[in-house]
Amino acid sequence: MRNGRRLAGGVAAALLMVTSLIGAAPSAASAAVTPTLTAAVTAKLLGTAELSAADVQPETRITVSRTSGRWAFGTAVALAPRQEDAHPTGSIFIARSEPAGWRIAFDGEAAFGALAAESPLMTSQEKGVLTTTPTPMYAGGDYRTGMALPFGVGQTWTLTSGPHGWGGTESPYSSVDLAGGDQVVRAARAGAAYTMCQGWIRVIHDRGYSTDYYHLWNSISVNGASVGQGAVLGNTGTDVTCGGAAYGRHVHFGLRQNSAYVPIAGHDIGKWVLANGAAAYQGGARHGSAWAGAGGGLYNYGALGFNQGVVDANGGGVLTRRAGPGTGYGSLGSVADGATVTISCSANGTSHTGRYGTTALWNRLSDGSWVSDAYLSTGVNGPINGWC
Repeated sequence: MRNGRRLAGGVAAALLMVTSLIGAAPSAASAAVTPTLTAAVTAKLLGTAELSAADVQPETRITVSRTSGRWAFGTAVALAPRQEDAHPTGSIFIARSEPAGWRIAFDGEAAFGALAAESPLMTSQEKGVLTTTPTPMYAGGDYRTGMALPFGVGQTWTLTSGPHGWGGTESPYSSVDLAGGDQVVRAARAGAAYTMCQGWIRVIHDRGYSTDYYHLWNSISVNGASVGQGAVLGNTGTDVTCGGAAYGRHVHFGLRQNSAYVPIAGHDIGKWVLANGAAAYQGGARHGSAWAGAGGGLYNYGALGFNQGVVDANGGGVLTRRAGPGTGYGSLGSVADGATVTISCSANGTSHTGRYGTTALWNRLSDGSWVSDAYLSTGVNGPINGWC
């Protein structure tokens, strides 16, 4: 995707698109969907840090998809011109009418979870992810996501563009472009799925994360549907209904946390650790010691478990398994570079230096053997399953 930070062109306007929830009483809908609601949601959207800095305010599309009494729920999208260096942004909102006016929160905000817990509009499945307390940004040093790559496990797709911004060259580099295989785009992790606009799906996951999928052809139409990891969301495409530009079919895959796009580098997705390059669209991903840059192939190994690690022998070869936490213990064999291991607990032992630094931490594996944490990629700089 070649989109950029600046939103230019178009006349500032609020385009109200209202889709009543099936079965909702007309009186409830008319009470909740009002010009003041549209204006309040629009003002909050345009007041976000990114859009408030724009030279020209973009057109907006406020879609109220559910209402009940004083409650309303929907999506708020800032459209962009269909050109390079432009991109749409948006949020899912929940609103409640109060004496002082509308109380509105966007997905990822702490207030969003509080309102979702009270709202009669939310299903029990949605509340399971929408009421999750926001975690520290980048999970406080925990880069585990529990996500697979957004296509079928066992397939190899091309990383057509390395880490770059949701809109192109701006920071943070939250996104990558992928294409190939059967061209079927799938949810990276289970969650609640929402249509932001044609060709753009957002899935809200646990742990404060959400993922965006743009440029899709045949994208599903969803309003909070519960989807499992691997659920079909659409096909790679070049759809730019909400703005931007796309050359050659692909999925523009973006990572968000707590209502904002976050750096995708360092996060483990599909047992690959993403890494930035010298500039936007460069960089690549690493699985063990294997490296795939932009234009290379990524095999989808599936999600890395929260108590697992990938062996990175820092140059290939094998990693020796020991009878205890240190090189003074006898060898129990080896495990290959790139292999997935399950960790039971951790302890300190002899120090070693791997790709990411020096550590004395050792991990006891599920088979009872021990390996140095210096040669494992777990997404955490420390124990991931407690101390032994």
